[in-house]
Amino acid sequence: MHTTPRPAPGQLTYRDAAAADVKQLVELIESAYRGESARATWTSEADLLEGQRTDEQGVLDVIEADGSRLLMVESDGELVACCQLEHRGPAAYFGMFAVDPRAQGGGLGKRVIAEAERLARAEWGVGEMHMTVIVQRADLIAWYERRGYRRTGQLTPFPYGDERFGIPQRDDLAFELLVKPLDQAG
Repeated sequence: MHTTPRPAPGQLTYRDAAAADVKQLVELIESAYRGESARATWTSEADLLEGQRTDEQGVLDVIEADGSRLLMVESDGELVACCQLEHRGPAAYFGMFAVDPRAQGGGLGKRVIAEAERLARAEWGVGEMHMTVIVQRADLIAWYERRGYRRTGQLTPFPYGDERFGIPQRDDLAFELLVKPLDQAG
């Protein structure tokens, strides 16, 4: 009888999310960006947005979309991070990135983004990774710049009036496109 070896304690495992994972993923994403658990972390958007970060339908849409995958990251059987990868021609889009607030600060985010970049190169042969970040999130943009992403100055307006993305606390929010060539080391 063949059995799959169990990962070593603390080792990360990556798998594609399924519909049955939606509730757990929404809880992770919300905890990383909204509410009391996020307020103590640098990933909090509480000063910019209130309300929800995503919902079950939004997560399910990502899971079921063609050319898209929602990667779950587990440690010792517990969900600790996730990210979206979407194939967009010569590039991949990286989004819906969340790390459990209790697991932040130890390099987990760096490991997850490096694995996402590796997967995008290996599975889709893309040459760039794209993402959008709220321009007011200077600390987060700086973190991505240290990972090799560059600011493009290309802005997209925030979807004001669509509470599925949160309730804005200011009227000047916009997303900036960040780009990283994937031929360089992460």
